[in-house]
Amino acid sequence: MVAITRVKESVYTPAEKAPEPNLGSEIIPKERYISKDFMQLEWDRMWTKVWLIGCREQEIPETGDYLTTEIGNESLLIVRGEDGKARTFYNVCNHRGNQVKFDECGNSRTLQCAYHFWEYDLTGKLISVPDEQDFTQGCPKDQLSLKAVKTDTWGGFVWFNLNPDAEPLMDYLGMVPQHLNPYHFENMAMVMNVTVDWDCNWKTSVDAFNEVYHVQCIHPELSYTIDDVDIQIDLYERHNRYLVPFKTYSPRLGEDLQEVPEGLADELRAIGMNPDEFHGRVPEIRRAVQEYKRANAETIGIDYSEFNDDQLSDDYHYFIFPNITMNVMAESMMMFRQRPHETDPNKMYYDVTMYVTVPKTGKAIAANFMGDAGPPLPDHEHVKHGERSLGLVLDQDSVNLPHVQKGMNSSAYKGLWISGQERRIRHMHKTLMDYINGEYANDA
Repeated sequence: MVAITRVKESVYTPAEKAPEPNLGSEIIPKERYISKDFMQLEWDRMWTKVWLIGCREQEIPETGDYLTTEIGNESLLIVRGEDGKARTFYNVCNHRGNQVKFDECGNSRTLQCAYHFWEYDLTGKLISVPDEQDFTQGCPKDQLSLKAVKTDTWGGFVWFNLNPDAEPLMDYLGMVPQHLNPYHFENMAMVMNVTVDWDCNWKTSVDAFNEVYHVQCIHPELSYTIDDVDIQIDLYERHNRYLVPFKTYSPRLGEDLQEVPEGLADELRAIGMNPDEFHGRVPEIRRAVQEYKRANAETIGIDYSEFNDDQLSDDYHYFIFPNITMNVMAESMMMFRQRPHETDPNKMYYDVTMYVTVPKTGKAIAANFMGDAGPPLPDHEHVKHGERSLGLVLDQDSVNLPHVQKGMNSSAYKGLWISGQERRIRHMHKTLMDYINGEYANDA
């Protein structure tokens, strides 16, 4: 990698290599991907103990805005209160168990159950019961109000934790805010929001994006735009990352390219550079891109002052345990949220959202959680596999992963045989098993 220019050292994203933990070399048992018993263990000991992203703050900007989201069998209701705070509740009325809100999102000054009109305020307090005198046992408000879920915000996202005794969100995130705050996700606008039903375990999906070993096979086109060999892998307590050089090409091609590959030329045009006017060697393009963005930041309308040079060209790729994958670039972020199916370990929900920084030369950034200051929120699409393209690269993954899942169910297959290039997968499993085995019992 090229030398790093550090500007504003107090806020830059750390780029140094993290120490390598000893994670062993054992086979990762396939049962973790196909067993209903293990799926239940995950729910009891992990999913109900970790911080999860519920929605984007941009999705509930005004008082009374609400959004529903699901994890496992639970439906959660996220609401913006009159005090401006985001709160999360179990989406269930304590009268007869009806869901308080059936729709995906909306706005309401109170939360009224449609079954018998029990009504709650935006803090979840029960405020009205029709024919209340008919309940001889009474209707104690403290007992029958909506059950709150621990909630916090970071990075423009609303997070929740089903464990009422959970550690604070910032403690859970650990090094993540220090690493990612320079990107100012809170100033980004959501421009894509798609959920796809995938026929694979949620970890099968996580694994696919935690290594680039498969790029040469599944994504051969990327060999002409990224270096899938000289990457830096960093493993932290729960979370991990790798730094992937972009605007370059793979050493696996085995040649010193003399002409700019078309895929790389398209990427240069997209940022305003003319590939026909580039007269250096192809391996020098990455550095040229970094210099171009630094020199033209005012024209581009993006503040690059908190980034090192590599961040102007590369993918700083973060995995936030257990189910958030972030492809982070200087001007955008593509995020995957991988959620388990309610009952079937061979199925999952794959949420793909895309965010872009609104240039300062355009509309104002982040006023009123974007509101009318940025692009309008995209409609949320929920589709089955194959009904919609996610773009070439993700389409290639989506075709492959159901076959991986089916193969894992074979009696001939015992488990994952992991290479060093795939050690982010082993690290994720180490964290998962720490939860399963009670290592995080003090947080439970």
